[in-house]
Amino acid sequence: MRTVEPTNVTSLRDVGRPQIDVAYLLAVLENLVEIPSPTGYTDRVVHFACDQLEQLGVPFELTRRGAIRATLEGRKKAPSRAVVGHLDTLGCMVKELKDNGRLRIVPVGTWSSRFAEGARVTILTDHAGAIRGTIMPLKASGHVFGDEVDTQPVGWDYVEVRTDDFCKSAEDLEERGFRIGNFITLDPKFEVTENGFVVSRHLDDKAGVSAILAAIKYIKDTGLVPPVDTHMLFTISEEVGSGASAILHGNIAEMVAVDIATPGPGQNSRERGVTIGMADAHGPFDYHVTQKLLKLCEQFDIEHQRDVFKYYRCDAAAAIDAGNDIRAGLVCFGGDGSHGHERTHTRALESLGQLLAAYTLSPPTFERDREQLAPPEGFPTQPD
Repeated sequence: MRTVEPTNVTSLRDVGRPQIDVAYLLAVLENLVEIPSPTGYTDRVVHFACDQLEQLGVPFELTRRGAIRATLEGRKKAPSRAVVGHLDTLGCMVKELKDNGRLRIVPVGTWSSRFAEGARVTILTDHAGAIRGTIMPLKASGHVFGDEVDTQPVGWDYVEVRTDDFCKSAEDLEERGFRIGNFITLDPKFEVTENGFVVSRHLDDKAGVSAILAAIKYIKDTGLVPPVDTHMLFTISEEVGSGASAILHGNIAEMVAVDIATPGPGQNSRERGVTIGMADAHGPFDYHVTQKLLKLCEQFDIEHQRDVFKYYRCDAAAAIDAGNDIRAGLVCFGGDGSHGHERTHTRALESLGQLLAAYTLSPPTFERDREQLAPPEGFPTQPD
């Protein structure tokens, strides 16, 4: 069995709460959100993530479509675990070249058209390059339509893309190079305020990915070695539901998904501290992994809260639905206005990175989980 010794300190207990490089995290995040990556158009963002892993000295490999499996080698190989975030975001696709010289669109991922109205966009054509435009409601001018601009319904059938071209017909659009199926990306409008708020589209889940990379940086900078192999996974199709369904190593015993939490009425998520997901629309997360995450927050004084999500699924759900017998948990940054004009805070991102580092450096939840099938000895018992 492989044995790897740390280069300087012996354990996280020796150094206390992980110190996350927030400046690095925010720099990575700004770069990530500026790279268009709607589900199905993720090659460039995959290359960027690979570059970051190379700079951090972490070995990795790619699946055929571009999901990334990086490995932080531990003192022991098993029971190995995974931390997963997704690189893909929301976007749109051209559905029709309209007779009025504009583009009918459909969403990529699940989100409301009310957050698309007025957005500046880039249409990624097959051969004519990247062409700019704006998502407009069908009735956009009060000087033309009067009060009807306020009474038209909300929905994807009531918006269109006005391209920055003199196109007056479907023929003009086709001649210019637009085609059905062209991807459309939305400008992120990234901003960090003086009091630490981070405002941008596509924080879901590029803020989570940035926190994962910042946790890796902390581990590499300190020379700490995880007790067991930990695989950092970056998926490319979470927004359409498949996520981590086909990227896990067969010997992974447990996985923690990293995603956005949803502050709002009836929710306990916040834009500060890390939010521990107790359950999502798929069902409860593993009791023991969740309790471990909560205890790590208490042990290292990491600001945190719990929440249950009713209209939400993460990478862990896709992995379990695909038949993987793994223990799964969920940790999140609180992001107001999810799948719209999103906002979080550096306090949430820092706490998330701290917990991810602490989890990666913690002992395995159960040594027994190294075996897919085993006798009952060592199987846990939940408290009465």
